[in-house]
Amino acid sequence: MNTAVYTEREKGSALADWLAEHAQVLSIALFFTACVVFFSLMTTTFLTLPNILNVIRQAAPILIVATAMTLVIITAGIDLSVGSLVALINAVAAIAIAAGIPWPVVIVGMLMLGGAIGLAQGWFTAYQGIPAFIVTLAGLSILRGIALYLTEGYSIPIRDVPGFLYIGRGEILGIPVPAIIAIAVVVLGYVVMSRTLYGRRVVAVGSNPEAARRVGMPSRAILASVYMVSGVAAAAAGLLFAARLGSGSSNAAVGFELQVIAAVVLGGTSLMGGRGSMIGTLLGTMTIAVIGNGLILMRISPFFTQIVTGAIILIAIWLNTRLFTRGSGS
Repeated sequence: MNTAVYTEREKGSALADWLAEHAQVLSIALFFTACVVFFSLMTTTFLTLPNILNVIRQAAPILIVATAMTLVIITAGIDLSVGSLVALINAVAAIAIAAGIPWPVVIVGMLMLGGAIGLAQGWFTAYQGIPAFIVTLAGLSILRGIALYLTEGYSIPIRDVPGFLYIGRGEILGIPVPAIIAIAVVVLGYVVMSRTLYGRRVVAVGSNPEAARRVGMPSRAILASVYMVSGVAAAAAGLLFAARLGSGSSNAAVGFELQVIAAVVLGGTSLMGGRGSMIGTLLGTMTIAVIGNGLILMRISPFFTQIVTGAIILIAIWLNTRLFTRGSGS
């Protein structure tokens, strides 16, 4: 009798724990589904294959950087410089290709440059104790300024480089190449988070950096490394922008960092650190992309679209916080 009662409570507890653990992801999945249904009913073109592929193609750079930003925010950090770094890489890649440097060399060089810039910001944050908000806010200004200086405010065309342009415009079995790259990145991020020692250490540092340090984890090195990962991801996004648009511009990706951070937080990653979900980040990114696309298809003024998008995101995050934090008992 007692054993039966104990078993029943144990099963109930396991289900409650599972629901509490995945509440944020379940909520954003529900919200994403509601958005898809709403825009499908309001427009005749939303669920067409060309539009769906267009949404995925446009969301790819955000998803790539949001995957890395998930690691950054799990450590209770923030990277405000990703939009400016995208613009810098975008511009420098165009300059390098125009100078005759082979495009595969440019790709490798830009990824290394992005990683080096991210690591430099991580060093200031992890080893010098300067808050990430301040370091990356300075980076936001500095990197955009360098991009403006190099281009003098003009767009630099990328011509006669079909291999490079294919990365941003090509398709494989009907799926845009940027989407394939983004999916590969988010799958890699999921594996790193859930299956590797590094992922567990990132969560531990975000939960309690002092405790992680005391048990022998290289807390500062881990903290610096997530900014390096963010830099590499921003560089990849910058290359996709350049390849899709066929040009490099210092004005690219304005406001990009806000979209990325919104996608990550909407997906359930805690700004306080120690908790995050790559699946949630994927759903958050696609939700923002669907909202933006759907409002355009509804012929809502582009000036009003930003207001609506921001309000929807704020309400969704507020509901997540109110309902599911309460539901988990915290």
